[in-house]
Amino acid sequence: MPMIRETIVTTISAGGEVHIAPLGLIADPAGDEGGEGDRWIIAPFRPSTTLDNLRANPYAVANFTDDALVFASCLTGNRDWPTRPASRVPGRVLDAALAHAELKVSHVEEDEQRPRFHCEVVFEANHAPFQGFNRAKAAVIEAAILASRLHMLPREKIERELGYLQIAVEKTAGPREHEAWRLIVEKIEEHFKHAPKAGA
Repeated sequence: MPMIRETIVTTISAGGEVHIAPLGLIADPAGDEGGEGDRWIIAPFRPSTTLDNLRANPYAVANFTDDALVFASCLTGNRDWPTRPASRVPGRVLDAALAHAELKVSHVEEDEQRPRFHCEVVFEANHAPFQGFNRAKAAVIEAAILASRLHMLPREKIERELGYLQIAVEKTAGPREHEAWRLIVEKIEEHFKHAPKAGA
């Protein structure tokens, strides 16, 4: 299996609107060939705004951040995070990013469910130091992934994994991680409140 790096991806619509979305970038094996540098694959689901934007404007910015609240907020509908212009591509950089990579789509593998946009890194920059690992942040990211797949996973699996992830949050979270966890749990609870019961 290829490596996947969880990031915040920004894309631009045909009308110039910024879209911010949590996405896992897939390492492209082509990046290891011929010393051509890093390459990443963006594989958004159909339908999605990220997919539409990449069709209209084949550039993206991968923002690397350890702020779990950004992931949780984007997932629960708040995508209003400050950005600034990218350096080499028509895109936007998240102000909260510790580092970012500016991407240009080189080619697309079409797929009925998840087209794969193969991207070249045209520019990278670091902005702030990474201050160490935090289990609560990792737990929030895992919970966010669960929350993005509520229509795909059985309720028992989601509740079981949330119970395990909550341990890390209770033991190691700061205020932002607690707020991020609250947003995700509320989203999941709201989904199950309106989901049909088994056997109904």
